[in-house]
Amino acid sequence: MGPDPSWMFDFAGTVLPIFIVVMAGIIALSAGRGLLGWFRNNRMPVLTVPACIVAKRSEIRQKPPDESSISRAVMIYYLTFELEDGDRVEFKVNGSEYGVSAERDRGRLTFQGTRYHGFKREPHYSFMEER
Repeated sequence: MGPDPSWMFDFAGTVLPIFIVVMAGIIALSAGRGLLGWFRNNRMPVLTVPACIVAKRSEIRQKPPDESSISRAVMIYYLTFELEDGDRVEFKVNGSEYGVSAERDRGRLTFQGTRYHGFKREPHYSFMEER
């Protein structure tokens, strides 16, 4: 008598379908969150407000290996802005914009919800000097 092969049918009949349903649910939730954020941003007005850059940060993320089996590191850049009312907002920006930005730069920030549209530096904004 050999080992009982019935456990294999239990695995294929119960565990595998549950695993597939859970993975499909995770993918659906992730896609749903992305779409919900996109729709929410589209309903928001595009605002252009006086702001000051108060912080810069970057992070490194590992990309999974591609067909050449080499993983890549990707830099993600963020700028934190302080608005006139004291609120702070952080946006992901591209590397070139990050490179030309400096803390305490003042200007006009344009955004729509959580979507960054741009920052135009203006040297004579003085609302931060009053603090």
